[in-house]
Amino acid sequence: MSAGLRYEADGGPSSWLALGQGAQLAILTINSCVMVAAVVFRGGGAENYLLWGVFATVLCCGVGTILQALRFGRVGAGYCIVAGTSSIFIAVGATALATGGPALLATLVVVVALLQMAMSTRLSLVRRLLTPTVTGTVIMLLPVSVMPILARLLNQAPAEAPIAAGPVCALVTVALIVGIGLKGNNALRLWAPVIGVVGGAAVGALFGIYDTQRIVDAPWVGMSLADWPGLDLSFDAEFWALLPVFAFISLVALTKSIGAAIATQRVSWSGPRAVDFRAVQGSIAAEGTGNLLAGLGGGAPNTPYPIGASVIELTGVAARRVGIAAGAILILAACMPKALAVVIAIPSPVVAAAIGVVMVLLFIGGVREVMQEGLTYSAGLIVGVSFWVGVGFQAQLIFPHIVADFAGGLLGNGMVAGGATAILLTLVVNLTQPRSGRFAGRAEAAELENIQAFLATFAARRNWGSALQERVAAAAEEALAALLQSEATAGERGEATRETRRLQLTVRGTGTGATLELVTTVATEENLQDRIALLAEEPAGSDPMRDLPLRMLRHVASSVRHQQFHNADVLTVQVPSRP
Repeated sequence: MSAGLRYEADGGPSSWLALGQGAQLAILTINSCVMVAAVVFRGGGAENYLLWGVFATVLCCGVGTILQALRFGRVGAGYCIVAGTSSIFIAVGATALATGGPALLATLVVVVALLQMAMSTRLSLVRRLLTPTVTGTVIMLLPVSVMPILARLLNQAPAEAPIAAGPVCALVTVALIVGIGLKGNNALRLWAPVIGVVGGAAVGALFGIYDTQRIVDAPWVGMSLADWPGLDLSFDAEFWALLPVFAFISLVALTKSIGAAIATQRVSWSGPRAVDFRAVQGSIAAEGTGNLLAGLGGGAPNTPYPIGASVIELTGVAARRVGIAAGAILILAACMPKALAVVIAIPSPVVAAAIGVVMVLLFIGGVREVMQEGLTYSAGLIVGVSFWVGVGFQAQLIFPHIVADFAGGLLGNGMVAGGATAILLTLVVNLTQPRSGRFAGRAEAAELENIQAFLATFAARRNWGSALQERVAAAAEEALAALLQSEATAGERGEATRETRRLQLTVRGTGTGATLELVTTVATEENLQDRIALLAEEPAGSDPMRDLPLRMLRHVASSVRHQQFHNADVLTVQVPSRP
């Protein structure tokens, strides 16, 4: 929720205001888009392909931003979410370029896009796989895998340049970004990367290492199709060696995309609302569509940027019209190669220094992700072991003669090695915990008798007291009644869903009570979590029987969380052992 919001997501600011806010978003985004793409292509030794690669990347980021704002069926979030180049793919993207060239990278990006689009349809299942412990560990390992590339770029300067040129440019860039970050206000901090890069580039120009000739050579408008790399459809050994790495990284990138979509939702309305996961699914589908275009065009992968949420909080304008304007400006900038060349010409040490600061912030973001649900002893052990395993494999310090040949060198990537270790250790912890009970049936009131019998049997096996058993049974009854009462119309859910009204109920004990999770294919009209929050605000003359199941559920439960997906509704109820 944003307290100073002037225009909500469906608000209608003037065209000039939307254009101005869109221009601000585009300027803040294009700097990162071009620089991250430049690191990918330069890191992969594709300098001759750089201008086309950046053009395709920025163009598809613009299209992706518009798709996010304009909801086409299940594609798009309907929010002002800006798409930018995905930094999490820097290391693997550079490896693909060095191994098989731009065509191989394009093919892998297409596969990633198809995977993202598939995951958007089954987000309710993917959410169980990637815990904050796993994703936080992988994000912490991202700088470890990228830093060798940045180290090479730091030392890239013309042979005739003074020896101090690179170090001084990099130092000025870092000093400006860090200085503004430490002492600037919130508005100025948004511009810190832009100011740092401009300052570093200015110093580079004084040393004569700003590549003005690249700007002169770039055309004013349009690109030559002769530079398009096409797709590598040979599917040779290099493709299959890199495919698992790209697939794994795309799973991790999914968590960042979900985070950006949720953060934007929370600041786009003047009042508190539960997260609409159908909009999150639309955001991921739009991301996949943008990446499909990026792969076909020969660009780098894109992802939703969280910077949009920061700008909304500062300006109070969350209207999706701003996203449309920002996307249109990015597309316009992509079609002006000379404008892109102004950023591409920035000396490599400046780019490396700026991205290096971003990597540091990403590492801190990974730490926060891990701390999201509390750092228990087991979680801390998983993070610590997994992180150092990732560092060891990335630096080729752990059995290098074995790792180099295993699965095509898959474990040579620190994010994959550390992430796989985190997943394995998490599975071990989960498998050794007390088992939960599962009931599968139909989402109908007639199923209640079977549900109560199942809960009674489960409670007896766990030696629950009669008080907790009764509260859990009451919570299950009222939760099912509330879901069925809020059922959407047949036209919205489709006749197929009417015939397959499935229900899966999971119950498990906690230290302070029990947790119930109801997963149904019944599509609800409104979010029950929001309805419970509004119960206290009901006018005095309202019908007390209208939301009776929700009132009863609020009485027996300590918390209720309702996640609405396109293919399922998930209602999670925490039941305390005592009132």
